[in-house]
Order: sequence, then structure tokens, then C-alpha cells
Amino acid sequence: MTSGSDFLIGPTSDCEAWLTGIRSVGVLSSQGVESKAFRGSARGSCLWGITTLETTFASLSVCRFERMHRDPRLECSDYYNAVFQIFGRSTLIQKDRVMTLTVGDIGFVDVARPVSLISCDPSCRWLSLSLPRGALISHVGREPHGGMHCHGATPASRRLFRLVSDALGEDDTSAGAADAFMRLAVYDLIGALFADSDLPSGTSHTDKLFTRICRIATNHFSNPELSLRDVAGEAGISLRYLQKLFTARGTTYGRFIQSLRLDHAARLLNRRNLLKSGQPLTEIAYACGFRDYAHFSRTFHLRFGRTPSAASEGRLSAPG
Repeated sequence: MTSGSDFLIGPTSDCEAWLTGIRSVGVLSSQGVESKAFRGSARGSCLWGITTLETTFASLSVCRFERMHRDPRLECSDYYNAVFQIFGRSTLIQKDRVMTLTVGDIGFVDVARPVSLISCDPSCRWLSLSLPRGALISHVGREPHGGMHCHGATPASRRLFRLVSDALGEDDTSAGAADAFMRLAVYDLIGALFADSDLPSGTSHTDKLFTRICRIATNHFSNPELSLRDVAGEAGISLRYLQKLFTARGTTYGRFIQSLRLDHAARLLNRRNLLKSGQPLTEIAYACGFRDYAHFSRTFHLRFGRTPSAASEGRLSAPG
């Protein structure tokens, strides 16, 4: 689990040198690794502006990495880690969740919280991506929670795994013009896998119905012609009943749609700033489902305290 600078420890049987390298990038405590019959390697690098750590471990003993409450430092706790199980099998523990990682699986860790990574496998290999907390939250529009994992069989997991492993296989970590785009692609896939939805998750019939309505609106909010009647029709309920579902939850359909559009606008503005694309602000407004730029600018200012043009000069806080 990384957050540090580049380094390289090639295949070695020097257990202490290996542990020193691992600790230098944020794993501040390790247990159970014995020098007898040990062999491992560690390589820190930068991929599309994202710090990475490749680690191999081969030993007859149990390998256990831990970060306790007392361990996180400010420069470390501002990150999330995506842990890829490249070879072997391990156990990831965070927030009382015990997750088994097999080849192709990805674990997601909040570095600011206690975490353990344990392997009894005599030959194990991991890859970790260090993702800045603020940038990731701002991009996906909500705060991911650590202590999660995704099986390698899911489509998004396979794509992310392949994207990262292929790039590392090319052994070319030099900065390039496409870095910002690739970094955003990684953030998109991480968001798809680990960003909890803001939609309701109740178990009653009406909660499930409301969740379905919200998903319909979320899938179509960029269409300026989308109406309450359209959503009700797709959900198979009456217009009056749909309005009641929103009213019972202290909001309206109009507020919900506007919130979706403004959140998306904030993400597009952050993307515009990062890529320095110069995308016209009117184009962003229309892409989010606003017909009129003046209306977009007013509602954006009310939500974020800045006009879109002022926000385009610096990163916005995560929509909330």
C-alpha cells in the first residue's frame, strides 16, 4: 500500500532490505516475515501520474502487513489504495470486513484507517495504486469507502486489471500527453467498482420502486427533454404516485434532477481544468441537460458558491 517516492529492490533474499523498502511507501508495520527461506522484490514507480508499488513475497512463513490507528501520517492518509492480487492468494481486513483476494481480484483500502494484508501463500504478488483522496472524490462525485473488494470476474474489474497490468508490462512510465486521460480512465473504473451509490437502499417495495425511479433519472438526466411524465411512464406508475414518492422523502423530482446535473457539471469542470481542454462552458451546460446557460450559471452559483467561469479557474470541492 503506497504513498511514497520511486524505488527499486530487485529479486533479493535480504529480508530487511525488502521490509525497509515496503515501509518507505507507507506500510509502517509488518509481522511474520522471516529471513529464512525468504525471497521477494519491491518496485515503486509512477504510472500516468499515479504512484504504484509492485511487491512479490515468497516464504514458508506468514506475511502480514498492518497499518494501525497510530500509524497513518498526513501525507499517507490523504490516499486510497487499490490493491491488485497478481499472483497467489491473500486476505485483506478493514472496517471488520474480511476479504479473500485471489488472482484478478482488487481490494480497495482507505489508508487513513487501520488495515491488514495477510498472506499464507508461499508465493504472492501484489500491485498497489495510490490514489489521492481529494482528486478521486472530486472525480467520482462521492466518497468511496475502504474495506471493499471486487471479484476479477466483473467486467469493470477485468478492464481495470488489464489496463494497469498491460501498461506495467510495457515498462514505460515516462510522462506523456495522454497521462491525464489515462488517469481519468482509472478514476472512472475505480468509481464504477467502489463508489457507493447515493441512491436509496431500502428493502420495502416503495423504497425499491423509488430506487428504480432514481436510476431511470440518473441514466437520462443529460436529456433536457426528460420530463417527470417520461420517468413515470418508464417506471410503470402514475405521475401523481411518482410525485408522492419524492414528496415523502422531503424533495421533488425537479430538485433531484437539478442536483444530478450540477454534480455532473462540477465533474466536467474539474476534468476541463485537469486536461486544460478549454471546453466551452456553454457546451458543459448543454451536456448536463441545461437548455439555458444563464439558468445553469445561476443554479451552479447557488449550489457551489461560485460561477462556472470562476470554478473553471480551480478545482471544485466534491459535490455534496
